[in-house]
Order: sequence, then structure tokens, then C-alpha cells
Amino acid sequence: MTPRPKKQTQRPRNTDRAPHLAIECVTPELDASRYPVKRVLGESFLVSADIFKDGHDLISARISYRGPEDSQWRYAPLTFDYNSDRWHGGFPLDRIGRWTYTVEAWTDTLRTWRSEVEKKVGAGQDVSSELLEGAIHLEAASRRAKFGEARTTLKSAAAHLRNTEVHYGLRAAEGLSPSLIALAEEFFRQSDLTAYHRELVVQVDREQARFAAWYEMFPRSCGLEGCHGTFAEAAEALPRLAELGFDVIYLPPIHPIGTTNRKGRNNTLNASADDPGSPWAIGSEFGGHDAVDPRLGTIDDFDNFVVRAAGLGMEIALDYALQCSPDHPWLRQHPDWFFVRPDGSLKYAENPPKKYQDIYPLNFWCKDRKNLWAACRDVLLFWIGHGVHTFRVDNPHTKPFAFWEWMIADVQRSHPEAIFLAEAFTRPKRMKHLAKLGFTQSYTHFTWKNTTWELRTFMEEYASPSVLEYYRGNLFANTPDILHEYLVRGGRNAFRVRLLLAGTLSPIYGIYSGFELCENVPVREGSEEYLDSEKYQLKARSCDADGNINADIAALNRVRRENRALQLYDNLAFGGSDNDQILVYAKHSPGNDLIIVVNVDPNRVQESTVHVPISALGIGHEEYYIVQDLLTGARYTWRGSSNYVRLDPASQPGHLFRVENSISRNA
Repeated sequence: MTPRPKKQTQRPRNTDRAPHLAIECVTPELDASRYPVKRVLGESFLVSADIFKDGHDLISARISYRGPEDSQWRYAPLTFDYNSDRWHGGFPLDRIGRWTYTVEAWTDTLRTWRSEVEKKVGAGQDVSSELLEGAIHLEAASRRAKFGEARTTLKSAAAHLRNTEVHYGLRAAEGLSPSLIALAEEFFRQSDLTAYHRELVVQVDREQARFAAWYEMFPRSCGLEGCHGTFAEAAEALPRLAELGFDVIYLPPIHPIGTTNRKGRNNTLNASADDPGSPWAIGSEFGGHDAVDPRLGTIDDFDNFVVRAAGLGMEIALDYALQCSPDHPWLRQHPDWFFVRPDGSLKYAENPPKKYQDIYPLNFWCKDRKNLWAACRDVLLFWIGHGVHTFRVDNPHTKPFAFWEWMIADVQRSHPEAIFLAEAFTRPKRMKHLAKLGFTQSYTHFTWKNTTWELRTFMEEYASPSVLEYYRGNLFANTPDILHEYLVRGGRNAFRVRLLLAGTLSPIYGIYSGFELCENVPVREGSEEYLDSEKYQLKARSCDADGNINADIAALNRVRRENRALQLYDNLAFGGSDNDQILVYAKHSPGNDLIIVVNVDPNRVQESTVHVPISALGIGHEEYYIVQDLLTGARYTWRGSSNYVRLDPASQPGHLFRVENSISRNA
């Protein structure tokens, strides 16, 4: 006979700490709170959650939050939305830095009691027992009030509820007073207060993290023809850039340049005595990352340059390139910070088949990495001490993720105003990961997106709510490394198209000097490198030369500053067109609705019926409205979604319409 199996029993687990309520799907939350979400100073930070419990008791909930350096929690209420079955609330972000927040909920004993009594009184039922419950609640609250008018009021109300000589209906009327319940809630201890199982973080940045126009310039090219420029000469270019409407002036490395294996014109291996070398080959007998190239001037000259820019309403951004020329002081002082070959020689930088004999990469996982990492951080602190608070980081995807997460957090702990732009043209997932680790802004693949389908697909991804929680794309129309074929073949018209797209698709965009002059000659057919690249030689320019697009740049930057809708990421909505050469999109902000229509064909006139995303703008299908082109001043009357455009790239690459007002259908 087979023996019967023993009955398996299990004691209930310890329920003393079991949550009484369920708190789920808290938003925003990035990767299970592994990384902070990002916001900008002055925003209201909105939080939502699913909160519920068993039974019919009423629930209350709140956001608990702390700002930078706050020692105490503050609270903001969450309110329930029946339609979405979610709780919503928010709190103001009034300081930059890292904020912590979570969600808490509890059974609202007082409101539950009040609701039950109201229903029973309304049904004519005896509530004598319920009034005794209420008295117990008020007495508990009075004990926490300890003394003062609140304690007296609560004790008196509790005694009144216990007074059986008064009809229960009269006692209930006083006990249900909203003001009494509100007073009691101030002191009532909620026995089942339940907190979300994670504390979350939001990184709050200054406004320039979200909205700015960047201009990249080599100060060494600001001298007379054939002469090395100085900071003083570069400062003379600043008023022109301020008039064009730029906010950030970004400088490639300004440090001493090595002479060993110095690159010559057009990246040749044999430099002449007059070749200035690549600024990214950092370090010489004159110093390293915390020094300035003596041909540019002194550190005092640089300080004056920063002050001059600030006086014009602009700030200076510096290149942060963690690599060294063979002449950098670190090679003598810390040879163990570099990669050593089996034969004892140091390894220079390579990206096969490309070789960079004038640059040595740092070994971030060397045995002395703590001192190396600290030295790299101290470089940033040095330049912050000289008035620089924005850094364009060169090739961060080639350095350890752990280093960036530590370094950015460490710097922003004492300098929360610091902005870091990741120059990482790599796989999208790696770019997004760098943003999660702390980079404030990121370069994008915008330069290679030129058709309407490419542009729309690209922007719909990077403007999606989930990506915008951490990623801010900076749309550079060109760089010293990237001259796209679109600009080469499209000429001046193409430059105007790309300018309009960059400045209206994203609140942050940039151009590299020479863009305003439509420089577009590659070093050879099919190459994205410029002929006579400024990376390897001086390049004096006449900024008002024939064919320039200075007027386009100034007009666009003016419109961007005057229209809030162009200063935001999360308001982009695409429309449609019967012609695949015409891109249509809208941007909405309260009181500021914009419609942008761009002909992406720089060589031919294009016309089409375009379909405006009117639902994003609150425009009816049959509604008439006036649009004004903010670039030309022209006005048109449009109706509903479908309207006609004709764009000649030789005269106007696109429309930047502001919706002025709606008019009567019979007007």
C-alpha cells in the first residue's frame, strides 16, 4: 500500500511589514530608477501612479520629494482621475541639481468615516455607533496636537460626538464639517502609510540645457590671413555672432599642441614648420589640458574672452578631449596612464585603417585609475573656475561608461550648472546610454537624415515621450569632420534648408563656422572631410562674403527666441504631404502655434497639398485661420488640414508659419 504523502503546510509569512496598498506604474521612472529623468529649472514636475487597495475604504496619496541639499521631505498631493484610473500630481522645480521623489499612499480613515456617515444619515439610519468611532479618531488626533487651539477644538468636537443627550443627526452635522475633518487630518496618524518601493531621481538643469543656438569657431583662425589668431582677435568676432543670435560659442581644444608626429595640411603626415597642428593633439612643453596654447594668448586673455562673451549674452563652451599628444606632460609624469605595447612602447590612437600618430589614448582601467580619473575631473574644475560651464565631450563612447557616470555626477554635485554635450556618432543604443549616464545633451545622426521619410522617422523616435525623459538632441548642421554630400551637391539652397530644419525641429541646434558662407568643397569626391580642413590649418574668412546666409541665421534665431513653441522638445507633431519632397510639422505651446513646411529638394521647385496636424493645434476641420510666415511677413488664409504650398528653394526653402487667429467661415 502506497503511503499517503504528508500534508504540506506553510505558515503565513511575517505580515507586520506587508504593504496595505498597491503602488504601481509610477511615472516618470527610467529603467527601474537606475537613472535619473531630466527636466529644466522652472518646470512643474508631474508624477502619476496606479494606487489601489482591497475593500471600499477611501485612499489618499502624495508625492514626497526633496530638492538639492534639502534635509526634510516636502509633500504635494496626488488626486485621482476616474477616467484614467490613475493618480496625478506635481511640484515645482525651483533649483538646479538632483531631486529625489517617491509616492506614498494610505487608507484615509477620516474621509472614509465621513463618507459612510453621510450616506447613512442620508438614508435616515441611526449612526450613534459611527459617531463614537468618529470621536475616537478625533481624540487620537487631539493627542498628537498636544496643545493649543487645535487640541482644544478636536477634544471639544470629540466630546460633542459622544454626547448621547444630543440627537445623532445634530452631532453628525458638526462632526462632518469639512473644516473639522481637515484639521483632524493634520494630526491624524495613518497606520498603513505605504511608500513606493523605490526613491526616484530627477536631474534639473538650467534653461540652456534645453534651448540654445550653438556656433563652433576656431579662435586661431580669427587673425589676419596667414597669421595665428589670438583670444583678443577672436573676441572681436563676438559682437557679430551675438547679432546673429547665437547663445553658445563652442571652441575646439585651446591647449598647447604637440609637435611630435604633428599632422600637416589635409591630415598629411609631414607637417611644415608653419603648420599649427591639430588642436586635438593636446599637450606640449607649454602644458597640458589646464593650459592654453601660447599662440592664442594667456589664461588672462582667455578670461577676458569669456567675460566679453558674457557681456554680449553668450557663454563659452570648451572641448573636453581626453587624449594626449606624445609631448603631453602626463606621458612623462604618468606613463602608466597609457597603453603599453609588449615592446615597451606606448600605443597611439587607431581606428583601423585610420592611424593617429599624433595622439595617445588614455588607459582608463590602468592600475592607477583613481588618480587618472581624478585628474580628468580636475581639468573640468579648472575650467569651471575660469568661467566655463558648458563642455562638448569628444568621443565619449570610447571611454568607460563607469567613468562618465562618476565624473559627471561628481562635478554636478558642486557645480549643478555644468552642461555636458556628448559628441558620440555611434550606434543609437550606445548614444542613448551615454545620455542616461548623465550627459545633458547629445549629438545626433541628423546630418545624415535628408529625405522627408528619414527626417520624420528619426525625429519621431527622438521626440518620443520615453526618449525625451533623458535624451536631448543637439542638431548640428555640420561639423569640422562632417560635410555631407547633401550640402556638397545642393549648394547654398541646401544650407538654407538644413538651417531651417535644424533650428525648428529641435530647440538646440548648432553650426560650425563656414556654414554661413556655404563652404562645401570636400577633400575629394565622396569624402565628408573638408578640403583644407580647419582642423589642420588656419582659415581666415570674410564673414560677409557674397552668397552668405547671415540674414537667414539672424532671422531664424530671432524667431526662435520670440516663440516659445520652438524652445521645447515635447511638442512636435508631423503632418503629411502629397509630395514626398515636402516635410510638414507643427509645434504647439499655449498661445503659440507654429506650422513649418520645408522643401527638402534644394534644386527644384516643389508644390503640393499639405496636411497640417490640426488636432495638435486645436483647429477644426472646416475652420478658417490666418497664418503669417515669420521669415517673410507674408500672410495667408488657410482652412482645416489640407492647404496648398509652392516652394522655390532659390528664394525660400520653407515656411515658418505662426497661426494668427481663426476667422468666421463666412468671412
